[in-house]
Amino acid sequence: MKKKISLMILALALIFSITGCSKADTADYNEDTLISYAGAIVSSFSQMTESDFENFESMSDLELNLTLLNSGLPIESDNFLAMIEAWKAAETECGEFETCGEFRAEMTSRGISVSTEAEYADKTASIVFAFDEDMNMDSMTVSAHYTTAEILEKAGLNTILGMGTVFIVLIFISFIISLFKYIPVIEAKFKKNKAVEEAEVLKEEPKAEAEEATAKVDDTELVAVITAAIAAAEGTSADGFIVRSIKRRKLNKWS
Repeated sequence: MKKKISLMILALALIFSITGCSKADTADYNEDTLISYAGAIVSSFSQMTESDFENFESMSDLELNLTLLNSGLPIESDNFLAMIEAWKAAETECGEFETCGEFRAEMTSRGISVSTEAEYADKTASIVFAFDEDMNMDSMTVSAHYTTAEILEKAGLNTILGMGTVFIVLIFISFIISLFKYIPVIEAKFKKNKAVEEAEVLKEEPKAEAEEATAKVDDTELVAVITAAIAAAEGTSADGFIVRSIKRRKLNKWS
């Protein structure tokens, strides 16, 4: 596995050793150099197996950056791994890669773009590489081409999904609104319960007041009896005694 990757890296290094010396030919960018970078990526990815991709993905950032540096590719490890994911996603959507046409380079508002048309087992697609002004490779995107029928099918599915979502939300809102009619009933029930509780409280208040008055009368009578008993025991008048409080004592148990 590592031997196979090493051979690929060596081949890339040989390609870039031939094209790299012409980088300073123009003030803006060298078209042939950028096309060779893009072609090398497509050629390498098309020959790699799933285990080859996994081997790259399992490398540490340092190992992968050193590998890319030795290959001559002007790309960071994060961007390279993102390209691997884009390539695998394209093969999942379009089928196995078969071939590609000529590469074209052009200036864009964000840098330099190199693109080609590719043939896959199930669909055709556009492969576009983005470079910055320093000719560093930033990204790779693969856009599948769909037929008119496929586009209409996707549009129909999106329409059905969108309208279905709207109807579900409307049904849910209608259900919530239908529950509003129960709010007055629940509110009236709470008010009725509260009124009943208040009536019971008002009904209990006179009874409690009567019991309290009865208790006060009983205490007054008890005070009068105790005062008279003490006065009789002392042989004096009850007018000279004042009972301030009454406390019940525990009964003594005589053996």
